[in-house]
Amino acid sequence: MRPVLAGIVTSIALGTPWQAAACDICAIYVATEQREGEKGLRIGVAEQYSDFGTERLDGTEVTLPAKEHMNSSVTQFLIGYSFTRRLGLQLSIPYVYRSFTRIHLHRLQSGVEQGIGDMALLGNVLAYHAIGGNSLFRFSLLGGVEFPTGNSDLLSEELSSTTLAITSRRPSGVTARSRAAGRGVSSRRTSGILPLEGGLHGHDLALGSGSFDGIVGEQLYWSWGRAFVTAGMQYAVRSTGSFDYRFANDLTWLGGPGYYVLLTHAVSLGVQSVLSGETKGKDTRQGRSVDDTAMTALYVGPGVTFTWGSSLGAEVAVDLPVIQHNTSLQLVPDVRVRAGVMWTF
Repeated sequence: MRPVLAGIVTSIALGTPWQAAACDICAIYVATEQREGEKGLRIGVAEQYSDFGTERLDGTEVTLPAKEHMNSSVTQFLIGYSFTRRLGLQLSIPYVYRSFTRIHLHRLQSGVEQGIGDMALLGNVLAYHAIGGNSLFRFSLLGGVEFPTGNSDLLSEELSSTTLAITSRRPSGVTARSRAAGRGVSSRRTSGILPLEGGLHGHDLALGSGSFDGIVGEQLYWSWGRAFVTAGMQYAVRSTGSFDYRFANDLTWLGGPGYYVLLTHAVSLGVQSVLSGETKGKDTRQGRSVDDTAMTALYVGPGVTFTWGSSLGAEVAVDLPVIQHNTSLQLVPDVRVRAGVMWTF
């Protein structure tokens, strides 16, 4: 997730014939500056909690003999500095905690993986900023590097494609249900025999990738009166990491319309309908595709943003899946909760 960004508030005076609208747009400017940031140091924390409890085979929900599950918490500690109103830099240090139950090598395995993940250093540039009579528009660009600071040892599970493979060649026309049955998976009932592998793999549990990756993206904000729209996109360009494993490039996005239910120069409270999603292709292992890694998903849910004074900004959102199309057998999230808070000094 992209956390809320905070900044020192700059006062402005708008001389327009619409007195109420002018008051609103001034307060909206204050709230937006709190999110986007001005010159100064800022620190914060952001959290994404995901509850993985559904197994899908080629996009179709199935049931394994043993119910797999994973609770994933990614807490990012943020340190940033805005050199000017248009240029800033931010370091993100993630701490990952994953508790899980999975099928691995015909056995039911439970455990916890936790530790520092892959850190990222991102630069942010305010490319365009415009204020109208009762509207405000901002467009920012971001880019940076993700470093291989997380433990990638679990990627070693991907080395032997013959041992860990859960797919095999089958005649054309085989349905998802019959493929599921071939793996010991049933959409109707369970079997007493555990398959070789389930839907939770080493590449899902690894804390890091072992690779240096590039990140580019954008952020957009537009308001009209008290109504507003946000949009954000991030594209990650992956390189080959540990054990000759390469995660696929991935695209994530979020945004949607909202409305300020409370709006003053001191406090703002906005509610929003958030649409978010992600898409990625298949990872590769030693140059060969890994079938159980591609995903395209779409989520919807409510969001709330809050700013107080010139030093505090916060947000929280809930993501509920409406589309989850994956390749092969994967464990997918039933719900995600994202939250963030940022202080400016």
